[in-house]
Amino acid sequence: MTTTLAPSSADDPSAYRPVALVDLLDRVLASGVVISGDLTLAIADVDLVRISLRALVASVDALTPTEDAR
Repeated sequence: MTTTLAPSSADDPSAYRPVALVDLLDRVLASGVVISGDLTLAIADVDLVRISLRALVASVDALTPTEDAR
């Protein structure tokens, strides 16, 4: 399975290139990504419950300090 990354410049259509899903996952886990969202439960336009969700997805190596930083 391959996916296409968006180019760095929207003016350059030749910047699109196929990337394997494994390579994309490796890039995301190496640097990490934060996923966030808000959920609001309401009845008759009255907000009853508001939940803010945030998740950090990264590899353990990306989150642990290096030996030089200790």
